[in-house]
Amino acid sequence: MVNVIIHVSKYILAILAASYAMKCFTVFSDRHEDDRGHVYIVQNVLMFLIHFICYLIIYLMTRDIKMLYFYGAQFVLFLATLIIYGTVYKNASRLIVNNMCYLLMVGFVILTRLDFSMAVRQFMIAVAAVCVSLVIPAFMLRMRMVDKWGIFFGVFGFLLIASVFVFGRSMYGATNWISIGGFSLQPSELAKIIFVFFVAAMLARNTEFKRIVITTAAAAAYVLILVAENDLGAALIFFVTYLVMLYVATRQFRYMALGLGAGSGAAVMAYKLFGHVQVRVTAWKDPWGHYNDAGYQIAQSLFAIGTGGWFGMGLFKGKPDTIPVVVSDFVFSAISEEMGALFAICLILVYFSCFLMFINISLQLVKPFYKLIAMGLSTAYGIQLFLCIGGVTKLIPHTGVTMPLISYGGSSVLSTIIIFAVIQGLYLLRQREGYILEKRREERLNQEDRPENKY
Repeated sequence: MVNVIIHVSKYILAILAASYAMKCFTVFSDRHEDDRGHVYIVQNVLMFLIHFICYLIIYLMTRDIKMLYFYGAQFVLFLATLIIYGTVYKNASRLIVNNMCYLLMVGFVILTRLDFSMAVRQFMIAVAAVCVSLVIPAFMLRMRMVDKWGIFFGVFGFLLIASVFVFGRSMYGATNWISIGGFSLQPSELAKIIFVFFVAAMLARNTEFKRIVITTAAAAAYVLILVAENDLGAALIFFVTYLVMLYVATRQFRYMALGLGAGSGAAVMAYKLFGHVQVRVTAWKDPWGHYNDAGYQIAQSLFAIGTGGWFGMGLFKGKPDTIPVVVSDFVFSAISEEMGALFAICLILVYFSCFLMFINISLQLVKPFYKLIAMGLSTAYGIQLFLCIGGVTKLIPHTGVTMPLISYGGSSVLSTIIIFAVIQGLYLLRQREGYILEKRREERLNQEDRPENKY
C-alpha cells in the first residue's frame, strides 16, 4: 500500500510544483494586479500540500514519530513567518516570502530523506535566520547613513574572510571554514553581503577614475584571498558581482570587457596553478573516462538525474546516497532522482522568479546606493544558482557551490535568508520612494492649479 501511495504521489507532487511555479510568474502580469492576493493564497495552499505529502511519505517509510514532530515544528515556523511578515510588513512582497518558505520546505524534505540529524541542524539555523530576517527590513527603513560606511564595510568584510587563516580548518580541499560552538561557519557566505554594501557605498556617489581604481583594488584583494583559501567558487561569485555592479554604476562597457579579459586570464592561471582545478576540469570533460577517480562524483550525479526521469523514482526509492557530498553540493541530483525532472525544473523556475523579482526591484529604485545593493545581491544569488546547477548537470566544471536554501550548510542558509530580507527591505524602500515622488507630483500639480499661477 505504501508503494502505491509513493507511486501516485510522484504525479501529484509534479502537478502541485508546476502549479506553484506558474503562480510565481502570474504576479508579474498587470492583468492579475488586482488578483495577486488570491494568487499568493493559492501558493500558500500548494506549498503546504507539497510539504504534507512529502512528510506523510517520510513517516510511512520510517515509522518514526520524530518525523511527525519535526514536520509540526516546520509547519509552525512557516505559518508564523507568513503571518508575521503579513502583519508587521503589510506592504512586503509576498512572492519573496512565499518562495523563501517554499525553498526551505523542499530543502527540509530532501535533507530529512538523506540525513535526519543534518535536517534538524539546518532547521535550527533556519529558525535563527528567519528571526534575524524579521528585523532587517525595519533596519533598512530606518538607517539613513549606511551609504557612508563604505570603508567600514570593506575592512570588516576583508577581515571576515581572512579570519580562516587564524581560526579556519580545511574541508574538501579548501581552507574556508571556522568552527564556533560545534557549528561550522563559512565566512565568505556572509562576507559577500558585506562586500555588496561596500561596493555600493563606494560607487553610489562617485564614479571618478580614482575611486574606481581604489574600489577595484579592494575587490581584487577579496578575490585573491579567496583564491588563496582555494575557495574558487566564492571567488568567482565575488568577481562577477563586482563586474556587474561596476557596469551598473558607470554604464561603461569597457570596464566590463577589461574585467572579462582579466577573468579569462585568471581562469587559465588557476588551471595551471591549482591541482584540484585540473581534477575538476578533467572530470567535467570526460567523467566516464575517469569514473573510478576524478569523474565518479559527476558520473553518479548524471546517473541519478537520468534515472529519475520526468516524475522521479519516488521518495526513498532512489539511491542518492551513492553520490559523494550529496547533502550539500549535489542535492539537486537527489531531488531530480527521487522527485523527478519536472519537479526539479519547476524548482529552477521558482528560483528564477525570485531573481526576476530582485532585478525588478533594483530597476525601480531611485537612490543609486539602494539600486546597486539590489543589483549586487541579485547577481550574487543568480551566479550561485547557476554555478550549483551547472556543475551538477555537467554544463560547467563543478565549483562546490551550494544550492540556495536547499543544500545543507548553515552559512549558506543564513546568508541567503539575509539576502531575501535585505531585498524585502529594499522593496519597502522602493514603495516609500514611490509614495514620496507621487506626493511631490501632486503638490506640484496643485500649485500649478492655483488661480494666482494661471495668469
